[in-house]
Amino acid sequence: MKKISMFVLAVCSTMAFAQKVSDYKYVMIPEKFQTFKNSYGLEASLAKALQGKKYEILPEAMDKWPTVARNNSCNVVTAEVVNDKNLFTNKVILQFKDCNKKVIFESKGRSDIKEFEEGFADALKEALTKVGVSSPVEMLPSRTPDAAQTVVHNTTAEPSTSSAAPAANAYSNGKSDLQKIQVDANQFILAKSGSSVPFAVFKATSKKDVFLVKLADGNTTIGYFENGNIVIDMPLGDGRYSKEVFAGK
Repeated sequence: MKKISMFVLAVCSTMAFAQKVSDYKYVMIPEKFQTFKNSYGLEASLAKALQGKKYEILPEAMDKWPTVARNNSCNVVTAEVVNDKNLFTNKVILQFKDCNKKVIFESKGRSDIKEFEEGFADALKEALTKVGVSSPVEMLPSRTPDAAQTVVHNTTAEPSTSSAAPAANAYSNGKSDLQKIQVDANQFILAKSGSSVPFAVFKATSKKDVFLVKLADGNTTIGYFENGNIVIDMPLGDGRYSKEVFAGK
């Protein structure tokens, strides 16, 4: 058994300010709003309105995002329109969520127009009046409150005859099918196809084929290449780690 001990340094601490929608340049709009059986084209209407406010609209598929957005998903805010109608009034709730899925802004709109298509569009128009014009600032990666500390991980890895970098682009651990997206020479992402949120972000360390890994739940750990596979030391609840192997497909 080969013992690996390494220091994992947090990149930065949480910024001490309240986020605003106008802080963002990129807005991800889903293909369909979940609370509508028929959304009457609200997705396209929202995209057009936000573009008029100088936001850049992104699709759900992360592999179609520009590099700066893939590099840090916290530069992207997710928009959602919630169906809030009652028997007599067409109403919507416009929400924007950050990379931690926290609602940072919410605006309500209503319309007395009875027809669904016109009424929902009118309600969305009212909700949008409270959304400011994009004036973006760079967001920091999401992290837990104690992430600014230096953390020591002691992990045990099986001996490897080869740590060669994998050549495939699709990987699976038998439960999740993931796509490898190479951001640059020192960074890549594993993401579910069509997902807007990375499963894991890998950043190169000073040790060849060993990476600092930021998981979708905010945990930071290590990953490495082993026999053409990608391995992540998954944190367990009791402070230990389990070896999760993603084999190339």
